[in-house]
Amino acid sequence: MLLQNVSWKQYVLLRDLLDGPGVRLTYVKGVLEVLSPSPEHELWKKNIARLVELFAHVRRIDLYGYGSTTFRKEARERGAEPDECYLVGKKLADYPEIVLEVVHTTPLIDKLDVYAAFGVLEVWVFKNGAFSIYGFDAATSTYRARSGSALLEGLDFELVARLAVREDTPQALRELEQALGAPTTPSARGV
Repeated sequence: MLLQNVSWKQYVLLRDLLDGPGVRLTYVKGVLEVLSPSPEHELWKKNIARLVELFAHVRRIDLYGYGSTTFRKEARERGAEPDECYLVGKKLADYPEIVLEVVHTTPLIDKLDVYAAFGVLEVWVFKNGAFSIYGFDAATSTYRARSGSALLEGLDFELVARLAVREDTPQALRELEQALGAPTTPSARGV
């Protein structure tokens, strides 16, 4: 979204109010562009996505990723853009099965409430260097904490959490490959 004639004071106020996952503000001479988050948030989100996708690739799981696609449900008056989202073994029809939310600053809206309206089966929340995994309970239309993923069984969330915050992403991916027992290939640097 592009806003015109925004004063510096208004920009600072909006920056404070909108500081959360999924929001990036760019201000240039009275013009405000609203986009998305901090470098740490983006690094962690991207690293987690790459690690999860590598896990699925090595384990030969058909994982379909849809990034931060906007999902809406007018009847329930809900809408959200997850940091990452996935389906296992099928392409997107309505809503994802797995949603990843990276929390760098505390959000103002309970996204579990939003995802429950969509019937998302699992929500993975990465906050303070650790994961909380929530499974959807269709009987109560709420989420319950669980110890791991029912959709990506065997995914070591503690290992992914340790690797996700690293800035040496290629090495972190190699370490996950090694932990999974995947055959490694020589470096392409010399090519």
